[in-house]
Amino acid sequence: MQSVKFRLILLLLVPFSFNAQIEGLVKDGTTKERLFGAKIELSSGEKAITDVDGKFKITCKSYPVQLKTSFFTYLTDSIVVNSDTVVEILLFTKSQEIETVVVSSTRRLQNVEETSISMEVIKPSLIDNKGLANLEQVVDQSPGVYAMDGQVSIRGGGGYSYGAGSRVLVVWNGIPMIAPDAGDAKWNSIPMEQAAQIEILKGASSVLYGSGALNGIISLTEKEPTTNGEFKVKVQSGVYDNPKRESLKWWNKNPTFQLMDVYYGKMYRKFGFTVAANGYRDGGFRDGEHEERARLSGTIYYRPTRFKRLKAGIGYNAQYQDVGVFVLWQSDSLGYTPLGGGEGTPGTTLSFQKSIRVNVDPYVKFYDKKNNLHQFKTRYYLVTTGNFSDIYASSIASMYYADYQFQKTISEKTNLIAGIANTNNVIRSSVFGDHISENAAIYTQVDHKIKRFDFTAGMRLEYFKQDTLRPDSEWELKNQKIPVYPVFRAAIHYKLLKGTHLRASFGQGIRFPSVAERFVATSVGGVIIFPNAAVEPEKGWAAELGIKQVVKIGDWKGLIDVAGFINEYDNMMEFTFGLYPPPGLTINLTQPDDPGYIINWLGFQAQNAEKARISGLEFSFNSQGYIKEVEIVSLIGYTYMNPISLNSNPAYQASFSDSGSTMLKYRFNHLAKADIQATWKKYSIGFSSRYNSYMKNIDAIFEDGIFGQQVLAGLKEYREANNKGSLVFDVRASFNATEQFKLNIIANNVLNTEYVSRPGDIQPPRNFIIQLQYQFN
Repeated sequence: MQSVKFRLILLLLVPFSFNAQIEGLVKDGTTKERLFGAKIELSSGEKAITDVDGKFKITCKSYPVQLKTSFFTYLTDSIVVNSDTVVEILLFTKSQEIETVVVSSTRRLQNVEETSISMEVIKPSLIDNKGLANLEQVVDQSPGVYAMDGQVSIRGGGGYSYGAGSRVLVVWNGIPMIAPDAGDAKWNSIPMEQAAQIEILKGASSVLYGSGALNGIISLTEKEPTTNGEFKVKVQSGVYDNPKRESLKWWNKNPTFQLMDVYYGKMYRKFGFTVAANGYRDGGFRDGEHEERARLSGTIYYRPTRFKRLKAGIGYNAQYQDVGVFVLWQSDSLGYTPLGGGEGTPGTTLSFQKSIRVNVDPYVKFYDKKNNLHQFKTRYYLVTTGNFSDIYASSIASMYYADYQFQKTISEKTNLIAGIANTNNVIRSSVFGDHISENAAIYTQVDHKIKRFDFTAGMRLEYFKQDTLRPDSEWELKNQKIPVYPVFRAAIHYKLLKGTHLRASFGQGIRFPSVAERFVATSVGGVIIFPNAAVEPEKGWAAELGIKQVVKIGDWKGLIDVAGFINEYDNMMEFTFGLYPPPGLTINLTQPDDPGYIINWLGFQAQNAEKARISGLEFSFNSQGYIKEVEIVSLIGYTYMNPISLNSNPAYQASFSDSGSTMLKYRFNHLAKADIQATWKKYSIGFSSRYNSYMKNIDAIFEDGIFGQQVLAGLKEYREANNKGSLVFDVRASFNATEQFKLNIIANNVLNTEYVSRPGDIQPPRNFIIQLQYQFN
């Protein structure tokens, strides 16, 4: 009898000896997409996270219990659960909030107004609506950014360096996209048709991204496929109008250009993929300058059902191009004709290049049992430079990159990021010679929140060695040589009021010399460029104070941002004109046949010529949303810069076209950008403008020539006649015929203004584009 009673009591207690369990599925309330990574939290303290299928299981001690579900850009949902059950939770986006989510400033998701560094975000819609053909054109729309013949400068941090080196780092999916040989960005090979958005960080960002981020970051992330699938096509055709000055016109028939983008992506249970194609042909508004390219890109995703916390994939991008490159004009009156004549003319300075760019990016990402994120990203990047017949003629450059990153949420208020990265470059070149380099780094950053404050602190240790040279990362500490160079970052964000955000930041940066800057040996239009293996790394720091104010009117939201900044650089690399004979050679002033004849050794060479400081103020106003029935989207900004040289060497100052000024070469004081679009029902109109003040200082040789011979004929007179800067306007209008079809008409440089980006580089005349977009989800 006692045994029966004991068994009966045990049976009654069994249900209470196990924890209760709730199962569920979390979806987007509109698209019904399953949400991976949504946080589940019970009022009794238990926590879970949804898997790749949007599912979760969580145990609780007793009922009833409150279950809260949150996901980054969605409204938090809360329900009461009274028993073991299976629940389906639908999350909806914040309908009254226009959220811009960014990742590049901290390598984790956060709202743009909460970032502790100045940044701008460009959406794909702006790229489509303006008919932009490459990334250089896109970033040139952003406040504080200036594009100059392949060189991009943020807040005056970069000048013109003849296509070698860059202080702005381009990042695709968190991995640098800088050419292994020239150290520059190949703007036309970035697959913008795949991009979800473009983030532009202003200021030194070397802690998380390494060498090359001395002046800022341009970060692109790819669109991920949805289970519903997305198909998109864009086709456009344009024509160049006649320039105002008749002498510039070299054609009998106006040149045209065409572009086509195709994108498709879809996610299945285990597999997903995106695939995109781009074709572009530009007949060129300059005689002999042209571009033809074809590109295929995409990603293959894999999410195994057995390991639901793991995601793997491989991205790819392959481009073939055939371009004619314009370098110097024939004269100021023949500004669209290259020095030496157009295509087919003996002695022309046009450069004809067939080449390829290929990258393959395998990666793995997974959450461990403690919800720590582990990411392993790799990339193989191939860049070739050819001639008119051989894609490998001048250079074959390969980059091998690997990065392991660990992210841990230590508490609700503290996040940790740590990682290790390594880059190996291999170059085989008839222009640079054969070279190898290694760049290794470890890095860490901590973000901590205390009430209204967000604190960020980070450090990176860099090692860089090129060939058998002394490591460029070497430095001395108490007479001891340290092979790794440290850089630091600190920042603070304070939420003063609900819509008012204050920030302050300080960041260091370093940029190691590219192979091109050290070893290039070539001649361009009679101007010789000499190698310099002794050039040293650039170092610098950036600091800023800023305030961001959120303004709301109904469903319309604007962000007003004001920032004061100061950047300082040591050892700035710059191609400097001078006399560069080899050691021991006697210079001859009168005998042209002598190897020591002076003309043979006059030219440009990369030198650590500059110690510089750039300070200024920046204002921007970005908005999106509806005012009554009209949707307004804007991207507006003004930047004042004071870029001054701290190099007091009279010989160096004599290389300035205005030797009485300390303004850095190829910079200016004022830069303003504006783009505004209004949409009512099926109709949209857009307007944009770009202004920069006069570029006061350039290399004096371009105005004065060499021994009485002009390098750029008529440049001095041209600059004297055009010394007010440039102001350019674009307009556009579109009609949404259906939900899928959109017709867009664009007029760029609508007033047909003649302007230059750098000396001797007159920009396109007025041009017209007609565009058709089709999108189906």
